[in-house]
Amino acid sequence: MGMQTAPMLGEGFTATPQAGHTVGTDKVSNVLAMTTDSVLGTDHREAPHAQVQTLMLEVVVPVYNEQVGLGPSVHRLHKYLSEQLRYPFRITIADNASTDDTLAIAEDLAALFAEVRVVHLPSKGRGGALKAVWGASEAEVLAYMDVDLSTDLRALLPLVAPLISGHSDVAIGTRLARGSRVTRGPKREFVSRSYNLLLRGTLGARFSDAQCGFKAIRADAAAQLLPMIEDTGWFFDTELLVLAQRADLRIHEVPVDWVDDPDSRVDIVATAAADVRGIMRLGSSLMRGKLPLSQVRTALGRDTSGDVSTGVSPGLMRQVVRFGMIGIASTVAYLVLFMMLSSVVGAQLANFAALLITAVGNTAANRRLTFGVTGRSRRTRQHGQGLLVFGFALAITSGSLAVLHATGNQSLAVEVVVLVVANLGATLFRFIALKHWVFGRRPAFPQQRQEAALAASQGASLPG
Repeated sequence: MGMQTAPMLGEGFTATPQAGHTVGTDKVSNVLAMTTDSVLGTDHREAPHAQVQTLMLEVVVPVYNEQVGLGPSVHRLHKYLSEQLRYPFRITIADNASTDDTLAIAEDLAALFAEVRVVHLPSKGRGGALKAVWGASEAEVLAYMDVDLSTDLRALLPLVAPLISGHSDVAIGTRLARGSRVTRGPKREFVSRSYNLLLRGTLGARFSDAQCGFKAIRADAAAQLLPMIEDTGWFFDTELLVLAQRADLRIHEVPVDWVDDPDSRVDIVATAAADVRGIMRLGSSLMRGKLPLSQVRTALGRDTSGDVSTGVSPGLMRQVVRFGMIGIASTVAYLVLFMMLSSVVGAQLANFAALLITAVGNTAANRRLTFGVTGRSRRTRQHGQGLLVFGFALAITSGSLAVLHATGNQSLAVEVVVLVVANLGATLFRFIALKHWVFGRRPAFPQQRQEAALAASQGASLPG
């Protein structure tokens, strides 16, 4: 089968032709029937001429310089889908400007399998690849997985079935939920759990695993969310999930069996820095109400304007977001200072110094940016109260370190994990204390209360 030039599917990329899938007219009943058959393992397939040809699932495999693993992975994926799914599918290899033989191998695979096509993009970035391919797809359900197939393929049917049935809008594989079986080193485990804890504390994430390379979304939900997503790299997944959650879409989670790829080329430091920038950008956009999430709710039938109020004021939400963003900066600064000082002065003294420096900066930033307090009035007193709050945090973190050292564990990586968890535990107390004690409104003096009461009574007696 020779390769031909296909029409443009979107700006900046081209694709090989896809044969054998045309769009049908009677979708819903056949989709539900075929979904039940595929999940339960029954086979009620009709003669080939009677089968519905709606493209139901498109699985995107983003690749960059994967000439070694691409062929075996696509063969495995195609075999699994052909044997397990009872409806039409397509595998799209999204080549992100590879400089080796990845594109040539992908084209060979597309020539070998009718259900495989290739999209070549001129720039790197998993998020950009998914946004381009998903945005141009005619499939009902859109999915992606990492080319190394770290996630066991047996989780694919549980991932897509709730989307095909219409029960859920987005589905993710999770390595951090009960029932997951994960094989990976302590460094990646620490990074993954810390990042997801950070998302919970800053953006209020309720999903358990933002970065597992095993996700799916309904096409109608993707059409609403993709135009709002700015990131074209690794933060794309987080941005997609946070927006879906804020738009009241249902996110289905599947515990997965996952084995770490030892050949992974992800730059953890660069990715972490980009993620922190992404969190701050997204948090700022949400705080300022720049994203049309209400339109998404309306378009997808999730409009909750008539629901009972949750009792959370917009002002409180702005304070929580700003407090979280300042907390990110403080936590990063704290960890950097601790790691720099711990090898020189020891863990306990390094913890004290790092926490003291960041506590002063945190109090000053929250005073002005979170709670809107300006001027010199009561500033010294407020900083003193902030240091008392700092003392509480110090007691928690120092106590946690003391317990850890009592077990005989002196590992820096474990110390950092314990300190992150302890600081998260103190965060809620710190916000409440700053809001209601340090920067809260003070009761008026008796004379001021009398003047306020008199003014209120005079105002109430005026004719309306």
